[in-house]
Amino acid sequence: MNLQRYLQHRTWFEFAILVGLVVVGCLSNVATESIDHARLGHPQPVAMAWVLEGTSHLGLLFSIPLVLWFDRFFPLRFDSWKVSLPAHLAFSLAFSLVHVGIMFVARVVIFPLVFGSSYGWGDPIGEFFYEYLKDFRTYFLIISVVYLGRFILLRLQGEAGFLTEQRANADAAPTLDRFLVKKLGREFLVKTEDIDWIESAGNYVNLHVEQKAYPLRSTMAQIAERLGEVGFIRVHRQAIVNLERIAELNVFESGDGELTLINRETVPLSRRFRKQLRGALEQQPSQ
Repeated sequence: MNLQRYLQHRTWFEFAILVGLVVVGCLSNVATESIDHARLGHPQPVAMAWVLEGTSHLGLLFSIPLVLWFDRFFPLRFDSWKVSLPAHLAFSLAFSLVHVGIMFVARVVIFPLVFGSSYGWGDPIGEFFYEYLKDFRTYFLIISVVYLGRFILLRLQGEAGFLTEQRANADAAPTLDRFLVKKLGREFLVKTEDIDWIESAGNYVNLHVEQKAYPLRSTMAQIAERLGEVGFIRVHRQAIVNLERIAELNVFESGDGELTLINRETVPLSRRFRKQLRGALEQQPSQ
């Protein structure tokens, strides 16, 4: 698997990594719990350990997608942490409610079938508070794993930034003919004309250049406005293309379409932007 394939399916890979950690954690906890009970002289049936840990980790498997989904709307960044951090703190309670709810229902169903006895909590509030303390740590462990992975990915992938004519002046207008890319301690320039297309990626946009993708902290609206004057046009809610890179335009019966670039990559075309694209192509000088 190469880096670009990982980028195309990043959310699924992040979920798969977290699922792997949950499975390993479940196996580890079952073994640890069995050993601890044996040391205390109160051996616990293996089935009991599997049910208790299995139901808890089953709840985690269904709760993890909620964390990834919520983080898309409230990413933890230095410029917005005063909003996003309290939001995550509050959402950790919802995360715990889902996790504990699934775990509890699963145990209520399984206990009579496996052990012939019912399952219940004598003090529901106290039990939930205990579970929430564990879930609070788990929630931010999940966040830490995700952000550590993204940090490593950015170092491997390289991150692009706008250049300004006067770097000392923070308000200077960015130059539009090139971008600065920082990758593994090195810096190099990417010409704007070499960008094939630009893809939305949460709080970033990915600059696709010769089968590579460099993230740039910007919004699609901002980058479309800035690069519109140098031959780029928005063709989809999640895509902007370099007009010089378009090889084919295919329109489907639905009204949407697909663009094939000269490097044979395909880019989605929304009917909302189709008329604007045709107008821009007609205004291009013939080659």
